[in-house]
Amino acid sequence: MSKLLIVETSPRGDQSISRNMTRRFVAEWRAAHPGGEVAERDLMETELPFVTAPWLQAYFTPPEQHSPGMKEALRLSDELVAELLAADHLVIATPVYNYNVPAALKAWIDHIVRKGLTLGYDGQGLVTGKKATILLASGGVYTEESPIRNRDIATQYLRLILNVIGITDVTIVAGGGAKVVDMGKETMDGFLARIEPDIERAASS
Repeated sequence: MSKLLIVETSPRGDQSISRNMTRRFVAEWRAAHPGGEVAERDLMETELPFVTAPWLQAYFTPPEQHSPGMKEALRLSDELVAELLAADHLVIATPVYNYNVPAALKAWIDHIVRKGLTLGYDGQGLVTGKKATILLASGGVYTEESPIRNRDIATQYLRLILNVIGITDVTIVAGGGAKVVDMGKETMDGFLARIEPDIERAASS
């Protein structure tokens, strides 16, 4: 049975373009994977701390030497890693803030890049045999011919991190120019209809 893990990052609820992209993706994925299981990690509902000194001390201490305090420092990180490792397909749905990912998503990444769990001590990724889809909503358009193509940091960063932990089958569904919805120049449904074929292809693969 296939298992899908959705990581949501937008704080905008029903007004979020990336969350609406997710809904369409999940509907297409369920149709293509009858009986598949969907798990969701909403970073807006998760008290996700940034990396602290106690966390780093626990991170660099061998597990067999962990004190109760160290285990507690890594408890949420362990939970997030377990969710990732249990999934066959990871979906990260995110807006772009100032050309990069939101702080909450960066915090999630810092918690799931773990030596000995998702990253080998030799630097090789351990999360193999999985695929990932990035559902990206951005005000800018970063196509090949775009004059701001070199500002597409979020896509480059997410692809890099996923490759580092071993996920090399990565599909990007770019919802570029999404500001037209916020500015009232296009409806949410109209905007999503233009990228629906890309969403369907990513979900059915």
